[in-house]
Amino acid sequence: MIQIFFKTLPFFALIGLGYWACRTRFFTEEAAAYLTKFVFYFALSAMLFRFAASLPISEVFDTQFAYAYLAGCFTVYFLFTAVALFRGIGIEEAAIEAQCSVIGNVGFLGVPMLVVLLGEAAAGSVLLILAIDLIVFSSLIVILITGGRDGRMSFGMLRTVGLGLLKNPMIVSISLGLICSGLSLPIPAPVDEFLSILGAAATPGALFAIGASLAGKSAERLSVASWLSFGKLVLHPIAVAFFALMVFDVDQFSAYVMISAAALPVAGNVYILAQHYGVAPQRVSASILISTAISVLTVSLVIAVLQG
Repeated sequence: MIQIFFKTLPFFALIGLGYWACRTRFFTEEAAAYLTKFVFYFALSAMLFRFAASLPISEVFDTQFAYAYLAGCFTVYFLFTAVALFRGIGIEEAAIEAQCSVIGNVGFLGVPMLVVLLGEAAAGSVLLILAIDLIVFSSLIVILITGGRDGRMSFGMLRTVGLGLLKNPMIVSISLGLICSGLSLPIPAPVDEFLSILGAAATPGALFAIGASLAGKSAERLSVASWLSFGKLVLHPIAVAFFALMVFDVDQFSAYVMISAAALPVAGNVYILAQHYGVAPQRVSASILISTAISVLTVSLVIAVLQG
């Protein structure tokens, strides 16, 4: 546990550095926003493209893996939706809370950290998890919120979902990389070197950007935020572990990658959606802050238990 903790500590130290820089106003909010944009559209996209282009498609598309991950996610998703509705809140807020319970920070934290900690063999599994989160659950939350307000499905809603996916640089970079891999298209050496240099900025940039974004978060509605953090850090990895190890035929290493990814804290894009639609942004903000702080210990614990 101690060895794993010291391996994960530098990643969380970078998050802490970003938090300090923005909290002390050494980094302005505008500067943090532009850093996040650089990481999101350039550095992380370059890293994801290189990973996808270098992997055989068979290492990315594993149906048993996808079934196990989706089963674990939807188990927790339905549980948190039911609890939210039982508390008497509407479907829009219930959908946001359920999103907090299953969507971890795979893009900005999981991709750089898990590939380093578990090896490049983990890249295919992490990319598939990221793709499922972005395609399935990012679409689902838009459908539930928009459909809940309109009272019906509409072409405009589906158009919004489709355009959102097409404009997401993570989806685009993974898709282009897999196309290159599937067609066995070689990447010219100067292009590969360019992508390598640019992608190398993804890890420190993404972690710093996470910390910078946390500086503006507030810890309100602590009881609900603590419940959502518990779901994300504890119930989600347990549910995923059950389906990956006990129900579906997922190889052990891939199952460990999946469980480690499920143990990541609440993703920042849940807050972006909550703020965009005006649905419980303070609650999501607190959940991200609490889950990220606690995950310094819980992520290390999960990886140590799996490797032990």
